Amino acid sequence: MDYIIDEMIKSDWEQVANIYLEGIKTEKATFQTEVPTWDNWNNGHITSCRLVVRSESEVLGWAALSATSSRCVYAGVAEVSIYIGENYNGKGIGTALLKELIKLSEENGFWTLQSGIIRKNTQSIALHKNCGFREIGIREKVAKMNNKEWMDVTFMERRSTIVGIG
Repeated sequence: MDYIIDEMIKSDWEQVANIYLEGIKTEKATFQTEVPTWDNWNNGHITSCRLVVRSESEVLGWAALSATSSRCVYAGVAEVSIYIGENYNGKGIGTALLKELIKLSEENGFWTLQSGIIRKNTQSIALHKNCGFREIGIREKVAKMNNKEWMDVTFMERRSTIVGIG
């Protein structure tokens, strides 16, 4: 499959939102219950680290970073969001996208990337491990999915070997 990894732009939002909704519907990709508006999503994510995977005019997946804290000492730490369209899982797109996000994050001065992944999302945990993240802990029964089932969250992080060392 031919695709490129490109900067996410506002006109991608409809397709990005649709992929996000697919993730919401799995009830294992996020605790979100609805897709935010572009403005809310845009305000919550770092502008320099937003990517999409495109095949011609179709967005196949997306990834972005969000700040973990407003405190200046955490300026180089960010939270990863990554979603692949359900028809494109298992094709290596997630690995290529996450590796490109890691590269872009380092170019923008991030030394630590972290992810909180619903524990039963084993595919995402494996993807992150494949891209150099390590499991740092599990928060047991931290949230209820749709006020029904308690869920555990696996916390993972990747420390850059080129940014913030020394």
